[in-house]
Amino acid sequence: MEVFVIPVGSDRYELYYEQTTALEPDEEPQATGLIARLQGQFDALLRKAEEHHRRRGEKADTPQSWMGRMQDRMLSWIAERIAEQRLLWNLRKQDTAVAIHPRDTNADQVLAQIQRVLQRDYERHRFWLAIDAVGLVLSWPLTVIPGPNVLLFYFLFRVGGHYMSMRGANRGRRRVAWTCQPNDVLVGLRAALSLRGPDRHQRIQEIESELHLRNLHTFVDRVSRPKRSEK
Repeated sequence: MEVFVIPVGSDRYELYYEQTTALEPDEEPQATGLIARLQGQFDALLRKAEEHHRRRGEKADTPQSWMGRMQDRMLSWIAERIAEQRLLWNLRKQDTAVAIHPRDTNADQVLAQIQRVLQRDYERHRFWLAIDAVGLVLSWPLTVIPGPNVLLFYFLFRVGGHYMSMRGANRGRRRVAWTCQPNDVLVGLRAALSLRGPDRHQRIQEIESELHLRNLHTFVDRVSRPKRSEK
């Protein structure tokens, strides 16, 4: 598993990972009762969202009903959140990982940054898991209402996603053996962030192409903006 250590400031880094294959369902010991039902619904929701994402480029009819449009927007939102959390979700099943980092940053700095980011993510997802679990419990009675339950889908994804992210962040900190691999191209990314307007966008896309990545520019734009709250 290759993880890019992306400079997003003079001394700030974020972790970036791209995956082209569909996410595999979580492998847990056999659960029973309500837990098994929630896990099954969560896995089904992930598959539905990823299928929806694959069909986005194809011409499809827009849902006519209000509920259909709401479900369509919800699945699009979930697909975007899946892309954002793939790194942590995939770390749950890793024993080793390669950290590709700017050549002007030494290995000790890189490993310290990885620990900082994963610790921050663990604490953030733990906080939101507790809050969204309450929302899931409160929305559960709505399952008796016929039709797609958008509110339940939302909290189900949030709870499942935060739980998987917590596990990935914790494993990445404690059990994954990291190997550092310096990269010359990433050095130029730090300089690109000081540019403005079209020059900045063009340079980041050039770096994206050199690294054979597809969505680096979107990630850099998102994480380099000041953060106001957790999405």
